[in-house]
Amino acid sequence: MKPAKLDKHEVEQRLEKLPGWSVKDGVLHHTFEFADFSHAFGFMCRAALAAEAMNHHPDWSNVWNKVVVNLSTHSIGGISQLDFELAEKMQKLV
Repeated sequence: MKPAKLDKHEVEQRLEKLPGWSVKDGVLHHTFEFADFSHAFGFMCRAALAAEAMNHHPDWSNVWNKVVVNLSTHSIGGISQLDFELAEKMQKLV
């Protein structure tokens, strides 16, 4: 069963609980900044395990100490509860 696409109001309400996250080009967006590359890459490894366990994978990139994350549910063409769950897990890993 596909997750439901959240409407703009639902997204805005849930964003209030995720400091630093925003909607950019229709996806949940956040840039994490770490002390150095090792810490950034360590975060990505831990986040990858959480994402794999959910079978919900981020669009992300890393340059030195920054990890740019964009979350959306491609199968529904928007943001779903899964995106917020993964964002919350990422926040806890920092």
